[in-house]
Amino acid sequence: MTEILLYDHEKDWHNLLPFTFTRPVSEIRSGILKISEKWSLYLKKNVSFFTQDYLSKKYPFKTTDSQLIINSSILPDTELVKVIRSIKQEEALFQNELFIAACTTNTAIKSLANDDFQSLKRSEYTGKIKKINFSWDIFSLNHEEIISDFNLLTNNRISATLNNSNRVIGTGGIFLEEGAKVECAILNTTDGPIYIGKDSEIMEGSILRGPLAICEHATVKMGAKIYTGTTIGPHCKVGGEINNAVFFGFSNKAHDGFLGNAVIGEWCNLGADTNNSNLKNNYEYVKAWNYPKKGFIDTGLIFCGLFMGDHSKCSINTMFNTGTTVGIGANIFGSGFPRTFIPSFSWGGASGFTSYRIDSMFKTAEFAMQRRNVPFTEEDKNILIEIFQSTEEHRKL
Repeated sequence: MTEILLYDHEKDWHNLLPFTFTRPVSEIRSGILKISEKWSLYLKKNVSFFTQDYLSKKYPFKTTDSQLIINSSILPDTELVKVIRSIKQEEALFQNELFIAACTTNTAIKSLANDDFQSLKRSEYTGKIKKINFSWDIFSLNHEEIISDFNLLTNNRISATLNNSNRVIGTGGIFLEEGAKVECAILNTTDGPIYIGKDSEIMEGSILRGPLAICEHATVKMGAKIYTGTTIGPHCKVGGEINNAVFFGFSNKAHDGFLGNAVIGEWCNLGADTNNSNLKNNYEYVKAWNYPKKGFIDTGLIFCGLFMGDHSKCSINTMFNTGTTVGIGANIFGSGFPRTFIPSFSWGGASGFTSYRIDSMFKTAEFAMQRRNVPFTEEDKNILIEIFQSTEEHRKL
């Protein structure tokens, strides 16, 4: 039986740090779904992961006699899926030098570490490719991906009923999953649909503009203003003003403050009145930290805000400048703008940082996860220990 193996190219994995420190590329959320969930739904097959060794226990690599290998940074669509379905055994699909997919055997899979598909028969794909190359592509593509996932998830299904206390504008479509609660909200679908996940809640006075995704068990607090191209991942709590931002899941921005053109990982908490700048005063392109380059690179974007890796936290009234990257397990507090690259396991703020003790960070992580009835496993600890050790040089910059 052919199954899907989602393949992390080394370059893509490193360019998508800090988010890939704790997950394969295909576990990034884009639109409503993770990339892995999209491929599984489109192809109706199970997935496994070819990723970094230290992640492989949590995200295992499983093989079958015939394996469909897919570049994990590529987002599926109907046209591409149709072509991939037609790939024959020992054939690889490319677009110029970009590897897209291949169908091969267990024996050939052993060469994946060398990115070697040259022995396979090559075919060329001429259609449009949607690919996440850098962290800012996550929010840049999110508008389009919400619409794509909305159509995928709601096709031939009937929405739960929206309470008549709400005001709906536009004809873009609203879909409520079972158990979703929405009261006295304004929902504008003029520019795209709004997806409201299972057992989520949108409280009174909230104003929402599609395309927008509120995933399962998420909470939008009273009076929130959420703009187009935003995804609130599972079990998140959000309030205040949010524009074109992606929350992966289990993270909170529960109070007032602005977040725009941003990506927030899992188990993050943004204190009350946290704000990020997403536009420079001189309107120049924003630069952001790139881990492989060990420096800042041009994003090519005028609007670019905050990137925050898993388990990072910030205190009330925190201010982030344009293009700020926060690593894994950081704790940020104090007045003023902190630096625009905050290494993993950093403790401090604008006045300087020290190294966050990993045992203290474990206690915080375990407590936060227990509150959502999610175990903090030995696998999680070992992944964080690996990140702590591998990012020591960053804390000396």
